[in-house]
Amino acid sequence: MSVRDLLKGTGVALVTPFQADGSVDHEGLVRVIDFVIEGGVQYVVTLGTTGETPTLSKEEKLAVIQTTFTAVSSRVPVVIGIGGNNTAEILKDLETYPIDKAAAILSASPYYNKPSQEGIYQHYKAMAQATTKPIILYNVPGRTGSNLTAATTVRLARDFDNICGIKEASGNMAQCMQILKDKPEEFLVVSGDDNLALAQLACGMRGVISVAANCFPKDFSEMVSAAMDDNFTTARSLNNKMLDGYDLLFAENNPAGVKAFLAELGLIGNHLRLPLVPLSAPIHEGVRSYLQNLRQTNRHA
Repeated sequence: MSVRDLLKGTGVALVTPFQADGSVDHEGLVRVIDFVIEGGVQYVVTLGTTGETPTLSKEEKLAVIQTTFTAVSSRVPVVIGIGGNNTAEILKDLETYPIDKAAAILSASPYYNKPSQEGIYQHYKAMAQATTKPIILYNVPGRTGSNLTAATTVRLARDFDNICGIKEASGNMAQCMQILKDKPEEFLVVSGDDNLALAQLACGMRGVISVAANCFPKDFSEMVSAAMDDNFTTARSLNNKMLDGYDLLFAENNPAGVKAFLAELGLIGNHLRLPLVPLSAPIHEGVRSYLQNLRQTNRHA
């Protein structure tokens, strides 16, 4: 099965839960994984930005990968995040991380360095030549400081067989449509913006790698499935129910918003690692109120 078919639909960018002392909460991670799989997501992504990977040691990352594979237990595909702004270090990680069982690697465009388009191309070229694993590009200029253009995306897709998709989180609808128009047929394009996902699915994207699916897995995965089936009446209804939730998720930072939701759902403790801190009290109260209203809406549905 091609990556385009294997990873269509809803993927969830998993959080990394922490204990109050700052250590990784592996039991909490298992609870979240069970929750999202039971909620209907098609695959999980571990060690993405939502997983606070900049603050995890290599030993912790390896342990999180192991816990993820054990908890998933082959129920859904697993994608592993391996990225950064030091190309040589990433190539070492591709050699040493346990990626054999992974469906693909998700790799964010290099951050902070602000490379040119040629630099970004050469970075991903080095990755593609260092592994046979499928690689999904990740364009998130709001975090990286540079944009992976449609032209560079399509160039990479055409030049390397194992660069098989992109998570597009530029928020630029014109750029997204350009990629969808020019890409090779089997190249997977998924949304990385929960609040734009419905519109991007309507343009032809094949799914979403979602933050919201951590805490709204059933509604979100059903919204994506409905949109991909061209049932936009159902998809719009589900999306409208989550719109205010999206705002709360990203009101201050990610993953502070989603961790507040998951804490209110009783799945994890509300703990982050500096420099990230939990949501401010007024926003957290909004999370609590939103969930109460959502429960009432679902009861009466």
